[in-house]
Amino acid sequence: FKQSNALASHERVHTGDRPFRCALCGKAFKQSNALASHERVHTGERPFACRTCGKAFKQSSYLAIHQRAHTGERPYRCEACGKA
Repeated sequence: FKQSNALASHERVHTGDRPFRCALCGKAFKQSNALASHERVHTGERPFACRTCGKAFKQSSYLAIHQRAHTGERPYRCEACGKA
């Protein structure tokens, strides 16, 4: 690992250690960014907005999925019949 914090984060996979705890509900996480994302459940913050329609999301990955509604992208295809 290039950085000691990356090693420490990886080691949690093996130890099960969850040092990042939500102050509101007590749920614990292995990574600080997962805690930050979880905290939006309590705050209602939705910082990722669609430039096309304005709908906002708690996670950037949810926005990326939503944007397919505007682009028509269907990236997953059935190998058996080809339907996407």
